[in-house]
Amino acid sequence: MAQDQASGTTVLGRVPQGEPPGGLRAAAARFALLPLRIFLGITFVYAGFDKLTDDVFLDASGPGSLHNTLDTLPDVAIPALVDLAQQAPTEFGIAISLGEIAVGLGTLAGLWARLAAAGGALLSMTLWFTMSWSADPYYYGQDLPYMIAWIPLILAGAPYWSLDSVLAVRRRRKGQQLFA
Repeated sequence: MAQDQASGTTVLGRVPQGEPPGGLRAAAARFALLPLRIFLGITFVYAGFDKLTDDVFLDASGPGSLHNTLDTLPDVAIPALVDLAQQAPTEFGIAISLGEIAVGLGTLAGLWARLAAAGGALLSMTLWFTMSWSADPYYYGQDLPYMIAWIPLILAGAPYWSLDSVLAVRRRRKGQQLFA
């Protein structure tokens, strides 16, 4: 692993200043969010590609299409979102798919990780308020856990094994103290 000479930290698995580098417990704490990042990243990339490659989902109407699904929703928290999506269901489906892919790739790469996580939380919240809202009891709604799962990544970002950490080391080398 490449070493940053200025701070003495490794580029991809860097240890924050003032933190002892050793021990299994310390390593577990440092990398605790990595499995969540990998799971959410892969899931969102898969979901996006699955929608884009599903001919039925992107149909203007018909069984299994986004338009048909929106028509059959029993109850939603924000009906205006459903009304908006029904005006152009194919385009809306493509936008959701591309958003999921962008969020997933950003999360996996750890590039602009907080922004990617915020996008994932926003997508999940939107789907919860529309597609999963009628789940009873509420914890059967599949989008709510995803929305909550993004919160630790919004707060912590991707400090390890990420392009964000590589960029942070580069900024420190150049003496630029921008957003860390």
